[in-house]
Amino acid sequence: MKNIHKNPILYYIAIPIIVALWPLLVWAMYLPNARTDLDRMITQYQIKAEPLMIEILSLDPIRLGPVDPNQEKEEFTYYQAVDKAASSCRIPPSKCKLETTAVQASGGQKSQSAYVKLTQVDITTFARFLSAIQLRWPNLQCTKVNLDKKEGFPDMWEISIDFKYYY
Repeated sequence: MKNIHKNPILYYIAIPIIVALWPLLVWAMYLPNARTDLDRMITQYQIKAEPLMIEILSLDPIRLGPVDPNQEKEEFTYYQAVDKAASSCRIPPSKCKLETTAVQASGGQKSQSAYVKLTQVDITTFARFLSAIQLRWPNLQCTKVNLDKKEGFPDMWEISIDFKYYY
């Protein structure tokens, strides 16, 4: 058994048999597993990814368009961001109040705070508004939310939100 590597039977019979069995092993074991993995990934894509992509497309279709290298990058302003998010969520301007502070610099980082008050808004519209504005502006952080339920209405809220944007 010491000199098995010197035996010609190993090289002329055993190794060709092993090489011939490899495609059978792939065909019998690995291909069916690969097919079930592919089917599982396609199902996950259809269940999770497609609805999310459709939601992103419906919230901000301009964002998915081709980027023109000559076009200037859109600069953040609270008035534009809140107005765009509110209009996409069908919140009229009369029910949306905005107050901003001056841009502050501390530690080399510039930031600006804002206070947004939404009146007579249902909770799903508010959730859509918050998602829309934070999806569009990743540097915008919601620092505080205060929900006050209006008496006599099942789903009517006055909502105050504090935002902070980091430049």
